[in-house]
Amino acid sequence: MDSEEDSFIQLSQPGELEGDAADGTPAQIRQEIERCKELCSALEQDRAKLQAAKEAVEQRTRDLREEGELLHKTLEQQKILSRDEEEYWQMDIFLAKEERNGLNLEKQVLEKKLEEARQRFRREDPVTMLPALPEKKMVFKGLVTNKEDVNKLILTPLVRYPLLGGSALITFEKAEVAQRIIDMKEHVVELSCGEELEELCCKARVQAASVELLLPSALEIGLTRSSRTILVSDLPSLGIPEEALLDKLELFFSKTKNGGGEVESREFLDNSSQVVLTFVQDGVAEPLIARGRMQVLIGKGKYDIKISPYMNGDVTDLQLQPSRCPQTVLLSGIPDVLGEEAMRDTLEIHFQKTSRGGGEVDALAYVPAGRQAVAVFTQDVG
Repeated sequence: MDSEEDSFIQLSQPGELEGDAADGTPAQIRQEIERCKELCSALEQDRAKLQAAKEAVEQRTRDLREEGELLHKTLEQQKILSRDEEEYWQMDIFLAKEERNGLNLEKQVLEKKLEEARQRFRREDPVTMLPALPEKKMVFKGLVTNKEDVNKLILTPLVRYPLLGGSALITFEKAEVAQRIIDMKEHVVELSCGEELEELCCKARVQAASVELLLPSALEIGLTRSSRTILVSDLPSLGIPEEALLDKLELFFSKTKNGGGEVESREFLDNSSQVVLTFVQDGVAEPLIARGRMQVLIGKGKYDIKISPYMNGDVTDLQLQPSRCPQTVLLSGIPDVLGEEAMRDTLEIHFQKTSRGGGEVDALAYVPAGRQAVAVFTQDVG
């Protein structure tokens, strides 16, 4: 402290203190000593507070210095990461552009091929455009096979082709005969009448054309597993009616001691020896399916049968493509001058003659004028 005004205490002058001590009583002297002690104590407390404040300021200074260094390191790391991230995004953008350019090029090539295919189809047969083709219904059947073959599907098309009156479908044993008849386009058929069909009545001009059908080229099926239905297979051949066998199965699987429950419906799958059982309540089918196989009491014997989950399938996507029947020819413009059987015989006789471009006939269907029919086409597996 530079002056007395800056001090925490005020001390008396030496002369004053000596005068007080000289003139005062011992009690006054003791009082003065106590006052000095109090001042010294207050001074010590002030010193301790200043020391604590100094240490706090120094600690805060060190903390701020450490925070500054940490912040500096963090900023340097963020700068490095920002540079790395920028380079990564630039590389990613470059690769994305390259991939997009490659896809665009591939798309252009595919579009060109598609247009060429369309033009080739129109050039080959402009009268068989897709809107003019008949509507069909398809029947699909799945095949239960080994686990490694689960991706295979047997598809059996069953195409219904409408036949108008005054037309006929004729199928030859050889495809080259059918093509020869189609190439000739128009044929003159001699129609005979009389009881023996020996008397010539007239000649009829009929037109020949190819038969175009739409067949599936791609198929997607969505499968869902029924929670209350099981598929029973490996059934024994007992020589009893199907309804009796269904009754025995329902009786067995409706008992809770056999792991079953109340049966809601039962039926044979079409064209198979498998039975579909549907229970009233949930939770009955799953334990039976988990067993896989079980001994079933039917009549007086026990038989080992297989229990599988029942899958419902819905066609989610079906793509079709036109297909020509190589051995079948459509005849149209047939006049209604003979009976149905006589006209059918006359057409078959005419188109079997090799002198008229024909050949051996495998099948013939004729629809008289004023009537309609539906021809069913199935895939030839021979």
